[in-house]
Amino acid sequence: MSKTRAVKFSDAEIRRQAADPAVHDLRDPRHPGLYLRFGQDRQRGSWYLVKGKAWKQIARFPDLGAAAVLAELPALRQRLLHDSSATAALGGLSTVGQLLDWYGDRMARDRSLSAKRKTGAKSAIACHLRPRLASLPIREVSAPVLDKLLMWPAQEVLSLSYVRQLFGLLVVAFRQAHKLGLIDSNPVAGLKFVDFTKAKIMPKAARLRGVHLVELVPALAERFEEQPAEAMLALMMLCHGTRVGETRMARWPDISLADGEWFLPAEHTKTRTEHRLPLTAQAKALLTRYRATQIATGYEGIYLFPSRRGRSLSEGQASAVFTRLGQGEWTSHDLRKVARTAWTDLGIDGHIGEMLLNHSLGKIASTYINTQAREQRLKALEKWHGWLDERGFQAIHNLTGAQFEDSHNPAQASSGAGCTAIPDIVNGEVSK
Repeated sequence: MSKTRAVKFSDAEIRRQAADPAVHDLRDPRHPGLYLRFGQDRQRGSWYLVKGKAWKQIARFPDLGAAAVLAELPALRQRLLHDSSATAALGGLSTVGQLLDWYGDRMARDRSLSAKRKTGAKSAIACHLRPRLASLPIREVSAPVLDKLLMWPAQEVLSLSYVRQLFGLLVVAFRQAHKLGLIDSNPVAGLKFVDFTKAKIMPKAARLRGVHLVELVPALAERFEEQPAEAMLALMMLCHGTRVGETRMARWPDISLADGEWFLPAEHTKTRTEHRLPLTAQAKALLTRYRATQIATGYEGIYLFPSRRGRSLSEGQASAVFTRLGQGEWTSHDLRKVARTAWTDLGIDGHIGEMLLNHSLGKIASTYINTQAREQRLKALEKWHGWLDERGFQAIHNLTGAQFEDSHNPAQASSGAGCTAIPDIVNGEVSK
């Protein structure tokens, strides 16, 4: 015969009672009508709200623990009081912690997101959002509560820009859960970051300026002789303004010296859109020299920057490279910043500069520039690389003046230093 036992509901108490096979149902005298019925395996069960002889299942255990059910119980009773035909099921998300767990799992399985984005979101949830908000019932979320538990404590120990990212992640999680009907209402709808602070988020100051390249470029030339891969990683970013993530994953099959193009697949870029960069004569010569150094050491794989495991450099390995190169004075992103600033100083059109950086310009602008501006982008990079030549870049790529004048016809470049060896050492997109 089934047996009902009166207990004080908690997850720990439920697990203790599950060990007694004689107990079929649990109730809590403090909450009349609320029952937990164990399943056959005793590890799972169902929450019921009982009125008379009617048992209405409202949630599953342990999908919804005791604390979450008790937090939602008053609102559920109120809803049924006003509308007896209303659904008695709970959506499964009653606390902010449950919502964050759900959204974190959703992001982890989203194929459209980069690994870096997933890792960043996972860290933000685990290290900052959950510790401050996990036990907060969703029905109690409000601007004053968020200000007290999250925003103001966080801004004391974290940068304001990162606090804004945390808030943005929380807002998106609530919005998505509401769209899918997992929560009845969105308590953060209409809230903005400026509601919590009027302080301005200042961009990080650039630690590299054009005047520093007079020393940096020759230093990279020396590094190229000792550690060509490390120097090349920095040079590719400096020459093209690319991000470290997309640069470290560069592959030889995506570089066509014959067509003068470096293709960056969408899955490698931050914007998730493919990126095509024209290659100048200097860049071709640099790539040719670098590939020769790889082959001389016995590497003929597909990556420009391989790790010891045969894959491309990891994010951590690339970060370590710039720790060694920058010595705490500059970072990988400073190379991208100094390139963009120099392009402006050289009179390069702003739209062309943004396209080179692979920034989003809107659908219409992006379509126009992609189809019309290849020559303008090539000329912009030629002007930039010519400027770098005056600061020591020429000593690295070893391109002669004669070769430079013939840069638009790489197949006829001078022997040895130009691109005549391309078919032998670089498998570009058109090389079969």
